[in-house]
Amino acid sequence: QVQLIESGGGLVQAGGSLRLSCSAIGYFSRFTMGWFRQAPGKEREFVAGIRWSGISEYYADSVKGRFTISRDNAKNTVYLQMNNLKPEDTAVYYCAADGRLRVRPTSAGDFGSWGQGTQVTVSS
Repeated sequence: QVQLIESGGGLVQAGGSLRLSCSAIGYFSRFTMGWFRQAPGKEREFVAGIRWSGISEYYADSVKGRFTISRDNAKNTVYLQMNNLKPEDTAVYYCAADGRLRVRPTSAGDFGSWGQGTQVTVSS
């Protein structure tokens, strides 16, 4: 079990950028980490994932080329750099951890630990 705390959300105009951070308390280095988002009235959506090694990042098609996930295992922190934000990116963003060494988890059910979320609002 790992406690996850997100930060970095806020209000930004379309085309702007934000960087989200997720700090972990507890075991972290071997976990695959993911970012999900959930907009009002919509189901939770996979955004990006990164394995414990810090390589082989993977993304939802909707954010590919705009978002970058990275991690600093020494700091127990994972990041999501979001560039060229669009109004449809507006959502609560959640950090999640999967400690079961799945190859490429993208389902919310694959992640056993979750942060409380941070709001990202992109205005037109």
